[in-house]
Formats: sequence, structure tokens, C-alpha cells
Amino acid sequence: MFSHLPEPTLDPILSLSVAYRNDPRSGKVDLGIGVYKNSLGETPIMQAIDLAQHKVLASQKTKSYVGLAGCEEFNQSMISLVLGDSPVLDRVSAIQTPGASGALRMLGDLMRVAQPNTTVWLSNPSYVNHKPVMEAAGLKVKFYSYFCPVTKQVDKARMLEELTHAGKDDVVLLHGCCHNPTGADIDFDTWQQLTRMAQEKGFTPFVDVAYQGFGDGIDEDAAGLRYMAEHVEEMMITTSCSKNFGLYRERTGAAIVLGKSAADATKARGKLLTMARATYTMPPDHGAALVKTILLDAELKKIWQQELIVMQKRLVSLRQALCDEFRKTHNTSEFDFIQSHKGMFTVLGFSQQQMSLLRDEYGIYGVGDGRINIAGLTEGDIAYVADAILKVS
Repeated sequence: MFSHLPEPTLDPILSLSVAYRNDPRSGKVDLGIGVYKNSLGETPIMQAIDLAQHKVLASQKTKSYVGLAGCEEFNQSMISLVLGDSPVLDRVSAIQTPGASGALRMLGDLMRVAQPNTTVWLSNPSYVNHKPVMEAAGLKVKFYSYFCPVTKQVDKARMLEELTHAGKDDVVLLHGCCHNPTGADIDFDTWQQLTRMAQEKGFTPFVDVAYQGFGDGIDEDAAGLRYMAEHVEEMMITTSCSKNFGLYRERTGAAIVLGKSAADATKARGKLLTMARATYTMPPDHGAALVKTILLDAELKKIWQQELIVMQKRLVSLRQALCDEFRKTHNTSEFDFIQSHKGMFTVLGFSQQQMSLLRDEYGIYGVGDGRINIAGLTEGDIAYVADAILKVS
């Protein structure tokens, strides 16, 4: 049965973790896999999560099934976190999923059932899992220009021009904030223009917001998608608790659907539940229980928000420190674009060969497409990393 299968290919990001762990060099730096690290190079359990765990363990009396939709209090809390007090909440539904990738697949399957000839437009570049997940759901994929390799910023004019070709059978996938892999975000004016285009052309927006709070703040990072949600008839959203709650291994996410009416949103949710039953049946509960506990407890929510602000400000300071090192020590402004990017990632514009040199010669691990995880830096790494980047540039 299995002998004719092709040789497995390594995941371009996850395989870096294995290579990093096997590297015996003491000065190695892991800027590959997308996890947040503190100044000690650790990915800690957030204080709010630790407190919530004690609260959950003290009150939880059973490990019985929760249900196909997962924790309903979690679902409503995630809707509120993403959409705030939007007037469209009466036509929104959500289900808990195994991480945001699980949400991507569930919504991909929903599109396939609801509109089999759907084409999903992805930014070029985009999150490495977007294309394979959409294709695995049986959908066609096209790419729209997004990142200018010269300016290292969003190529707004080209993006908008290409998306004029998206029509009523198309879905346009946008990154809510902290674009992965580039770190270059669209501004609010662009969100407004894209919203008008969706109204005029008839395409359906699909927003993946995996890093809310890591860019400019919880509400600031959701401003664009909230505006869009209030001005379009239909919309899909995936959201993750991996980064902003530090729940990477708990696989905690949600799929959110905005329908033309409350009845349509209910229909979409019903189909999602049917497909979930045939896939994983029920999502894991622990992460959702922690998030729900935090978001429904005023004191825990305050602690979490304060922690998230510290994490966001640290990312900003790391970007500034790296750029200062380039400017002051090496007298170059070539990498100033790093400071204007947001969230965890930046694309250096390096070739795969240059990224291999960083890894082989200097023990600095980044993704082959030029992406580095700013959150993987420690303050003590700055000078060494800046020097190595310049040497291979």
C-alpha cells in the first residue's frame, strides 16, 4: 500500500527546529520557527495563563466531551476580541477549532461545499500553510502582488490593481495584522479601499488574524478588519491564541463567519459542525478553557493585556535596536525597513543561498525565503546577528 508513495519532503520551517537542536555550536541563534521568546531566550507561560490554569483545575469536575463547536463561551469571547462591539454581531457565528490552521481548513471545506468553483487569492508571499490548506480543501489558488522586494513595503498600487480582477466567485485572503512572512502591513486607507472593492466586485473577504496585539495593540490591530466587517455582506475570519496567549501547543483557534443574515450565519455554522464531525469531531478543550477564563475575568484580563503590551513593546524595541546597530556600528541604513515592519517577522530580501550562509557560517537559523523571527532575538544577539547579516548581504 505504501511503497509507491513519494519520499517525504521536509517542512521548510518546522525542519529548522530539528536542525537547530542538533547544531552543537554554542553561539547559534534560532530566528526560524515563529514563537515569541523573552530576553532569556525562553518561551514562557504567561502569568495570566498560569493563574487561569489554577482556576480551571480547581473548578473543573469532568473531562467529558464539550461538544462539536467546542466551548461556546470561548467562541463568543473570541468574536468579541476580534470584532469588538461591532453592530454586525447579530449575524456572526463561530466554532472553536484545533488552532488557526484547523480554522483555515474548516473554512476551506465550507467554501468548497458552498461554492465549489471558488478561487482563493493569496498575497505573494503569504503564510506557508495558506496554499496547501486551500488546495487540500479542493480550491483553486491565485496570488496577488503584495510585497515590493526593493522597498520592502506593501506594493499597494499593484496589489489593488491586480485585485480588480477578483470577482463574485472569488475569495480574497488578507492578513489582519503583522503580515506573515514580511511584517509589512496594509494601512487603514487600504482596508477601506479593499472594502469598497469587495462591495463593487463581489468577492468575499477572508481575514486571517493570528497575531492580534503584537502589532500596535489589540484594538488597533483589528481596526481594518472591523471596518471591513461592518461594510460587507459576507466575510470569513480565522483567529489564533498561539501567539497572544502563548498557547502554541494547545492548538486553540476559532473560525468565524459573517453572513448576510443571522439565518445564513447559522447555516454556515451548521455545515462547519457537520464537517468537523467528519474530521476531528471535537477540538481540544484546555486552551479554550484558559482563554475563556481570562477574557471573562476582569482581573485576569487586565493582567493578560498588560503582559501582551510588554511583549508588543519588546518587539518594537528589538527592531529599533537591530536598526540602531546597523546605523551606528556599521554606518548603513540599508535595513531601516525592519523598524517599520510589525509583529514577529521580517523578510530580509535574501536569497536561499544567503540564508544558508547565515545558518552554515554563523549558526543563525532563518527560513529559506528570507524570513527571520524578530521575536527569536535576545538583546545579546543583536550585534552578532547584525554583523552576520551584513557579511552575507
